[in-house]
Order: sequence, then C-alpha cells, then structure tokens
Amino acid sequence: MSSTALSQPQPQAKPEKLKHRTLIGDAARRFSRNKLAMVGFFLVCALIFIAIFANFLAPYPYDQINLKEALQFPSREHWMGTDDVGRDVYSRIIYGSRISLGVGLTVQVIALTIGVPLGLAAGMLGGRVDYVIMRIVEVMTSIPALMVALLLISIFGSSLGNVILAIGLVAWIDACRLLRAQLFSLRERDFVLAARTVGATKLRIAFRHLLPNAIAPLIIAVSIGIPAAIFAEAGLSFLGLGVNDPIPSWGKMVGNSLPYIRVYYYLGVFPTLAIAITMVGFTFMGDGLRDAFDTSMNR
Repeated sequence: MSSTALSQPQPQAKPEKLKHRTLIGDAARRFSRNKLAMVGFFLVCALIFIAIFANFLAPYPYDQINLKEALQFPSREHWMGTDDVGRDVYSRIIYGSRISLGVGLTVQVIALTIGVPLGLAAGMLGGRVDYVIMRIVEVMTSIPALMVALLLISIFGSSLGNVILAIGLVAWIDACRLLRAQLFSLRERDFVLAARTVGATKLRIAFRHLLPNAIAPLIIAVSIGIPAAIFAEAGLSFLGLGVNDPIPSWGKMVGNSLPYIRVYYYLGVFPTLAIAITMVGFTFMGDGLRDAFDTSMNR
C-alpha cells in the first residue's frame, strides 16, 4: 500500500441524531410497558366502544316490556335473563354503559370547570384569596360527599341531570387542592423566576408556564375521579335517587334486584359485575398513568 493512500484522511462516521424526547412520549412508553395499565386501558376502550355502539350491540330495546317473559333465567334468547317486567337484562346493561360513562365524564368536566380556576386563584394569588378558598374546601371536605349529593337531590328531585350536578358540585375539591399544591411547588422554580424577571404578568405565568406543567397530575386525577363518579351514581341509583325508569342504570338494576335476589340471582350479579369491571379498568389505567408521569420511574 502506497504512502499516499495512507496519508489520505479517512471519512468519519456521521454522528447519530439524538432522539427528541418529551414528557408525553416518555410517559406513553412507560405506560405501554405496564401490563395492568394496558389491561385497564383495553377495558376502558371496550366500555367506550359498547357505549357508542349500544344501538347495534343490544339485541332488544332497553325499555321493551314483555310480561309473558318476565323473570326468565339466562337462555339463548336472553343471554342474561329478563327482569320483573320482561325487559332483557343484557340489553339494559349495554345501554347502562352510556349512563355510567356519561356520568363519569360529565362530572369530571364540572369538577375541572370549578376546581381549576379556584386552584389557580389560590396558588397564584395566595394571601386572602387562598385563605378564603381553602376554608371553603375545608368546609366541603368536612361534610360527607354522599350527604351533600343526597341533600341536593332531595331538593331538586331525582333525575340524571340532577345526579350529575350533585356529584360534580362535590368532585371539584380534589382538583382544586391538587392544582393549588402543584402551583405552590412550581412557582419558585427557575423558569418562573425568569419569566417574572422579564416582566411577564401573573396571568401569562399561570397559563403559559404553570398550568402546562400541572397537566399531568390533573390527567391522573380525572382518570381516578371517573370511576369514583360512576360508583357514586350507582350508589344513588341503588337508593332510588338516581335516574328514573325506564333509563337503565347499573346501580338501579342492582337495587331493583333485591326482592328477587334469593331466587333470580342473575338480576343482581350481572350489573354488579359490570360496575366491578368498569371500576377495575379505570383504576388500573389511573394507577398506570400515575406511574407513567412519575419521572422517578424512568431509571
């Protein structure tokens, strides 16, 4: 080999491009590696699918009465039997998913609508504003949420809208306290101090710097709050204070099964399983989101 060939510079390998990593991307990767979280995610997706396509999945209308087929055990025609007026239990459970999912999501919208502004005001303004808001939170916390919901429903009457309103008016407390705590921990960070140095207003700091960094805990709170709202609606419907007939509700179906439970067990078993599976799905998914957004898990 000639000396000229040896003296020529060898081509250098191109440096590999660094992957752009984000909080959402890292959280998604951690979430996908959590088996229980994925089980919960698929259960929640199945619930959403059933609720959307209930008209196609249910073999009978949820309010179709047939007294000749009342209290029939599960069979080929009625997979989960019929109730005391001949309505298909399987169809009512499928349609009941709409009520549960609608209640859970709507309650969280109400909770965020009330809790986020109050939490922002308490965390950003502090002082007397924080004192007044936290005293309101303490008063609301000292009263059992079920008692507040029962009081509101007894005043305004039992209906689906009133149930959602009653649960939502007590569900905002967690969102408010969580956001306030997040803001207190974030507002002394360097990026917030830098924004203050360049003259950013409190409103800009809150919505441009603080609130985006507090989104992850709020997402976790919503995912955990949905099953709590579903369970609260089931409890109120079980007591006869929820939705009115003929709208199907899993809690109301369990309550109506009590006079027949010793013989016609299926009337209470199937809606109870529906509530349990829904609670498990949202709980697993909420725990998975909490672990996924926890940066200490990325080791």
